[in-house]
Amino acid sequence: MFGNWMKTAILMAAIVALFGLIGGMIGGKTGMLLALIFGAGMNVFAYWNSDQLVLRMYNAQEVDAYSAPELYQMVQELSQRAGLPMPRVYVIDEHQPNAFATGRDPEHAAVAATTGIMQMLTPRELRGVMAHELAHVKNRDTLISTISASVAGAISVLANFAMFFSSGNDREHSVNPIVALLVMIFAPIAASLIQMTISRAREFGADHAGAEISQDPQALAMALQKIDAYARGIPLHTAETHPETAQMMIINPLSGAGLAGLFSTHPATEERVARLMAMARGGY
Repeated sequence: MFGNWMKTAILMAAIVALFGLIGGMIGGKTGMLLALIFGAGMNVFAYWNSDQLVLRMYNAQEVDAYSAPELYQMVQELSQRAGLPMPRVYVIDEHQPNAFATGRDPEHAAVAATTGIMQMLTPRELRGVMAHELAHVKNRDTLISTISASVAGAISVLANFAMFFSSGNDREHSVNPIVALLVMIFAPIAASLIQMTISRAREFGADHAGAEISQDPQALAMALQKIDAYARGIPLHTAETHPETAQMMIINPLSGAGLAGLFSTHPATEERVARLMAMARGGY
């Protein structure tokens, strides 16, 4: 657990530093100070509110034992196996098969599944997916992913200010257009790289821990193969509009076009499946 808190601290520090760097390029020392204050404030806000922001972004609807009995009871059983408090359970009305977990700690966690994944997978496969998401909660990965998802989008907005200031009439305070263009291009890439350095290892860890919770690594392997095959051809419009949230999903929800494909936060599905099948053969 200490390792996950360290990763969170490193992520927050990197994001604040990136804010400061962009602010310095836009407005010198004053701009750097304002950006650092803004970045620190964003981290505090994200810690307390990022989970609800993401759930609202995807128009996730909370369900209970009466509105979605099979899903709710499945999560309840798996959370008990994992020794976790019962998380809130949400359903997202989207055709693409996918799922994610969010929340700053196990006591404030939520898991969400699309209607597409609930319709496509067998109960056994869906159980493997939900165990994977609960593993993220148990490993406290959700704090890292929700903070990075909300703040990475803000970095892109801040980078765009560089172009705005580069076109100002005040030559003394305006930004060099070439520097502004480089900031606008490379700041979002830097934010993506920060996410990538943590996200890929988290997926392998959640696959392993999720297979142990469900005691069925083969079910998760089969689910990943199905989701990966179908998700490529079914767009998830919210993820395309807000690509910073893609790293929260069990499978990369983006179409793969442009930079989104180059900076995928997910490891290859084939490797994930191979590791899970090795667990199944070894009796995990």
